[in-house]
Amino acid sequence: MVRVRVVRHSGLRRRALRRRVLWGGGELLVTVGAVLLLLVVHQVWWTNREARAGAEREVRALERAWDGGGGDSDSGTSVTPVPAATDAPSPEPSAGTRRRSVAAPAPEPDWSRAYAILTIPRLHLRVPIAEGISKSGVLNKGYVGHYPGTQQPGQAGNFALAGHRNTHGEPFRYINRLAPKDTVRVETLSATYTYAVDRTLPQTAAHDSSVIRPIPRSTVKPGHGYEDPGYYLTLTTCTPEYSSKYRLVVWGKLVSMRPR
Repeated sequence: MVRVRVVRHSGLRRRALRRRVLWGGGELLVTVGAVLLLLVVHQVWWTNREARAGAEREVRALERAWDGGGGDSDSGTSVTPVPAATDAPSPEPSAGTRRRSVAAPAPEPDWSRAYAILTIPRLHLRVPIAEGISKSGVLNKGYVGHYPGTQQPGQAGNFALAGHRNTHGEPFRYINRLAPKDTVRVETLSATYTYAVDRTLPQTAAHDSSVIRPIPRSTVKPGHGYEDPGYYLTLTTCTPEYSSKYRLVVWGKLVSMRPR
């Protein structure tokens, strides 16, 4: 007797449907993966490229303006003078000889406009400094931002700055590599101020705002910071990399001031 195989069309349809679902799901995953890859490339590579190019143009514009050659019309640079502090200390002044600045108050720099240049030789870094720490107006341009309410370069107290560690130029990506006595220069229309790196706070809470006070000292990490008035520089950025959960802080002290 010959047996005749019965083909159930419903079973074939179910298998075909499963294959289509699996194929469609695979295509969707590939598409989503490609989109995510493009987003990562844009965020990590393209924003760095654009921000660094813009920051370099701004540095050149400031240099031309200070040399009397005028600003860069493309960048819209507007130079705001920051007067030199008249009582800038000699290298490593003693606590007993430090005096508060008697210079006239520095005019408030224009928001989002660069007014100084930060140079860190160890990191081969040279970027503009602008007033404020907003992402869209300052930090995402590849600039370093000055914390409003903190002192200006060369003044008694704390000159505090923030910068991105990753993406948008990432100027502060490697500040964790700074060691004591590394130099940090801040150039303005009126003078060049040199600070020496003194201490590093590897990690503290994002809300630890006391690290940028006139006498910087962490309230989250007791024992990190200073007790006496001085001429301080504070650099802050996010940590760990690709996260904004904590803050990395580097402190320096003013060691020299050279008029332009």
